[in-house]
Amino acid sequence: CHPVPKPEGRVAVCDLSPCPPRWKVSPAGPCSSSCGLGLAVQLVTCVQMLQGREVLLEERLCPVAEKPLSSVPCVIRTCSYEWSFSEWTECSASCGNGVQSRQDFCLNPLTRQRVNPIFCRHFPKAIVVRGCSAGPCPEQVLGTRPHGAGLQPLTPTAAAEEPRYRHLDLAPAAVPQQQTKSSAGEEDTAQSDGVCGKLFLNATGVINMTGLGSSDCSVAIGRPLGEEITVSVLESSLNCTAGEVVLFSGRMMWRTGCRKLPLALINSRTNSLVVKQRVLLPGHGVVLQYSSRTATKKYHQDCDKQLFGPQGEIVNPVQLPGQGVCRTFIDVAPGHRIALRALYTDLGSESNQTHFNYILVRDVSTMRTMVFRGRQQFFWQSTGSQAEIEFHE
Repeated sequence: CHPVPKPEGRVAVCDLSPCPPRWKVSPAGPCSSSCGLGLAVQLVTCVQMLQGREVLLEERLCPVAEKPLSSVPCVIRTCSYEWSFSEWTECSASCGNGVQSRQDFCLNPLTRQRVNPIFCRHFPKAIVVRGCSAGPCPEQVLGTRPHGAGLQPLTPTAAAEEPRYRHLDLAPAAVPQQQTKSSAGEEDTAQSDGVCGKLFLNATGVINMTGLGSSDCSVAIGRPLGEEITVSVLESSLNCTAGEVVLFSGRMMWRTGCRKLPLALINSRTNSLVVKQRVLLPGHGVVLQYSSRTATKKYHQDCDKQLFGPQGEIVNPVQLPGQGVCRTFIDVAPGHRIALRALYTDLGSESNQTHFNYILVRDVSTMRTMVFRGRQQFFWQSTGSQAEIEFHE
């Protein structure tokens, strides 16, 4: 450039007015699922540059229509296991309405071999029971159906004669024909005669499980959400060398014992507890004393509900932003099973439905889960006496 005259240096004046507010997105956090489709959370804030410094502003100052999503889909890797199913069975009724079922099993998609179901326990699976119809029965066609006849309920008819229990913020004193109540009111003492299979709902009580002569005996204790149950063993005549044992199980704990039981103090950490006694020799068993108190740690959402009793109606709760997943817990007497019928569902059409908009039903005894979406009506049965329902989005 030497032959060319060098111009004088100049400094241009910058526009010092503040930049308009804008959305700032931080890097997304970890994926919520270790495999398959999950959700990653990213922090979205409203900021503005003032004199070379970034200043945090209220969100209302940034354009709402341009705000990025705070949660984004993510996939770490393809899931290595998946649910598979057998063919549907024939309809259980030769005419009228019946039920079909199919077997589920966990499959390794690479080897196509069945594996332990625990590998698939976190993955949603389709229904294993559905309704079917083989056409109208002859008496319905001829119009000779007797008065009161019609579709028979899939649950025992005795349950229809028992009172309904909706969600219990305060549990009733007792489920009918499931425990005896003393004149003292609060104290509930159950004798060993007929104690197996009972559901106890009082705040305190004594359960005598001796002298049953049964190989297995289970009882359940239930209280409102927000309470926890404490059980102490008053007496024990179990023969540990013969394999006699007592099992305590709840949603957040599992414990077995035989030796030094009279010194044991068991805390359920939640509002329900199942006690199962495996007795080999006649006359042996334990005597338990239980009580309930306010839980030391909160284990449930404010929108969660608890159901006891033979029948009930569930309506999904109204969820507020940031409230989390709303759940309904169902506990019935040991030995009984739970049947759920979706009378009406509307989770949105298939076109505008998200991956996270669904109802999840969990069988507590096996920890198997099933997911229902859209307008799918369903019929579901448990293998044990406890179930959980989660309402997502």
